[in-house]
Amino acid sequence: MTSAHPRIAAVVIGRNEGARLRACLASLEGASPVIYVDSGSTDGSDAHARSTGARVIDLDTTRPFTAARARNAGLAALNRSETDLVQLVDGDCTVEPGWLATASAYLNAHPDTAIACGRRREDHPEASLYNRLCDIEWNTPPGDTRACGGDILARLSALDAAGLYRDDLIAGEEPELCVRLRRQGWKIHRLDAPMTRHDARMTRLGQWWKRTRRAGHAFAEGAHLHGAPPERHWVAETRCALLWGAALPLAILIAGLIHPAALLLTLIYPLQVARLAARRGLTSRAAWEWAAFTVLGKFAEAQGALQFHASRLLRRRATLIEYR
Repeated sequence: MTSAHPRIAAVVIGRNEGARLRACLASLEGASPVIYVDSGSTDGSDAHARSTGARVIDLDTTRPFTAARARNAGLAALNRSETDLVQLVDGDCTVEPGWLATASAYLNAHPDTAIACGRRREDHPEASLYNRLCDIEWNTPPGDTRACGGDILARLSALDAAGLYRDDLIAGEEPELCVRLRRQGWKIHRLDAPMTRHDARMTRLGQWWKRTRRAGHAFAEGAHLHGAPPERHWVAETRCALLWGAALPLAILIAGLIHPAALLLTLIYPLQVARLAARRGLTSRAAWEWAAFTVLGKFAEAQGALQFHASRLLRRRATLIEYR
């Protein structure tokens, strides 16, 4: 790209986001066109988006919804001759003032970079423990990186060359796309700049557990797709989840049945919490929260990883039966 004024479009995805979607669309000043892809909303989201001038795509409700499928539908609707860059953003986020100018300037100056992302902040980290955990998760270091999240400013030609997102992935579609982009020689860069604000609205353990379980599913599927050397995509994350969340508890249980004293091995979990908390500062409450839920999260991640492998085995068995 050589133009000092790249043409920027936006693709927003969402389902029943309500006021969050209104704020998201209002924050996209400087992007045109704005395409909103709706995944079966019943709260009038599609009507509101149309009233703002956005082009609305309603996904076929007879097929499973995924974020990747929604993003691909929005990207497919863009006019390639009129679009250089595209801001992808989830409907529960707002784009920070100045982000489009900052990120587009970076991409303009770095033609080898396909994606620019920045700092996503949680809107109300004080509202719940789970919101605070999200805000910590978003806080990743700036510089060239291996992967991005859902909110990005991307070079449309690079996304096309990589084949867009894999729309059959229920989670982890962004890092998987980055694997393919990096194989083609592209860079992914995280700027030290505010990008978006996110409104998780997580107030219950069950919400956090479901989200973390999906991460485990993504780890296992990502390792299945790109786990071979040299990429080793999410192999370490999958092994860590299965070790701490499945193999170790099972081993301790079996050993405890042989001799009750072996149950003292469960102390390895609070010791791991303390070790992780030390990385963030032992005097910080947030450090202890993050460490405790990182360890607890291994059980949810292991559940997700095992669910992926179980479903894969069932599909393989069904294919063999059909072949016979």
